[in-house]
Amino acid sequence: MNEEFDYEYEYDENGEIVYYAVRPNKTQIKKEIAALFTLGEEMSALSATHIKSLELPENINKAVLEVARMPHTGARKRLLKYIAGQLHKIDVEPFLEKVARIKNTSVHAVREHHLAEHWRDKLIAEGNEALTEFLYEYDHADRQQLRQLMRNAQKEAELSKPPKSSRLLYRYLKDLLQTDSEEKLELHTDVEENEEDFDDEFDNEFDDEDEFDEDED
Repeated sequence: MNEEFDYEYEYDENGEIVYYAVRPNKTQIKKEIAALFTLGEEMSALSATHIKSLELPENINKAVLEVARMPHTGARKRLLKYIAGQLHKIDVEPFLEKVARIKNTSVHAVREHHLAEHWRDKLIAEGNEALTEFLYEYDHADRQQLRQLMRNAQKEAELSKPPKSSRLLYRYLKDLLQTDSEEKLELHTDVEENEEDFDDEFDNEFDDEDEFDEDED
């Protein structure tokens, strides 16, 4: 967290500064602690596996795991304040990035789950018409495998059998959608990195031009 400071000066009779004291800006510190309190709550809401993946300092990791098991009481709030205070002593940017990445992944997973359910139900109910629509949107899907899974699931529904093929169809769709989402995310990341490289090159060229201008002067 970046701290803001208040400055106090003392002057001698000639108006020269002879002493100055620096003290942290209390309002800014309160804002930072509040943000870190929220971060502590977000971390405690994660699974134990995800909390471990954050690689927090041992004392903070232990406190976060303890908060995750506690009911919403005054003791929980005090422990969250302790976590916020400890986080304020270290660089939290790496942990902010990891939490954001975990939350983003969770959102994508929920979306993929609902989308896979939607297409499974649609394929079973509408058959070849839905299959054509799906393949138009996801042209890299295996047409033959999809058609076989779809027909088997339809037969199971007609005969009131256990939905084994329906589950296999869902699993295939889920894996396909997850792969598609990861590829899009990777492509987006590559584009952002390329844009950053271009900006750096442009800045370097601009700096070189400034040096050239100075040499001419």
